[in-house]
Amino acid sequence: MELSDKQKERYARHISLKEIGRDGQIKLLNSSVLIIGAGGLGSPVAMYLGAAGVGTLGIVDDDSVDLSNLQRQIIHGTEDIGRLKVESAKETIASINPDVTVNPYHMRISEDNIMDLVKDYDFVIDATDNFPAKFLINDTCVKAVKPFCHGGIIGFRGQIMTYVPGKGPCYRCVFGDVPPQGVVPTSREVGIIGAMAGVIGSLQSLEALKYLTGAGELLTGYLLTYDALTMEFRKVKLPAADKNCPACGGR
Repeated sequence: MELSDKQKERYARHISLKEIGRDGQIKLLNSSVLIIGAGGLGSPVAMYLGAAGVGTLGIVDDDSVDLSNLQRQIIHGTEDIGRLKVESAKETIASINPDVTVNPYHMRISEDNIMDLVKDYDFVIDATDNFPAKFLINDTCVKAVKPFCHGGIIGFRGQIMTYVPGKGPCYRCVFGDVPPQGVVPTSREVGIIGAMAGVIGSLQSLEALKYLTGAGELLTGYLLTYDALTMEFRKVKLPAADKNCPACGGR
């Protein structure tokens, strides 16, 4: 594959990076990422991966744009209120980069459909906001032998970890099982500072770009947390993969 003159100009800052260069940019253009959730986290993820030239983006969401979304879900605008989030997101990405193909999936992920979604993509982004979805994404990616990046945000705090098959623990190794409903407060109850979605979502997009190009080190075996009130990042080394984990332990 050869880059056109316009592509050389568009991706000039990537090509200048020794860790990416021309070959890395071609890898991105030939790569695919599935983003599950087109809300707070999914917005910056989709926009940065689209701008970076990831050739195919799948965007999964079953919701429509609501006025209360706009404080943090920057891929949507006021004029998009009432539209399907996946269609609004597709239109925004098209305006950013015509090189990118966006596959919109207006649906809620379930045990019945998620494997068919995940199997065709190189990397998966967990941009969801509820525990059942997060555990379902983890278990499916483990079974499908697919890498994914988890992100979570609430209030002024966020966290991120990356799972690569055979390298470090999965999400279920670390967090066990879905907590009972009502035990962990939701962002609807606690609130969320909008820019937190930008911080964690941007980090998730970086993990995807590093995986696809082979640049740098991923957050495999680590949990990165961020507290915006104190401006502190913590990189916590995680235990080894649990041999008895029902997802990745071989059972």
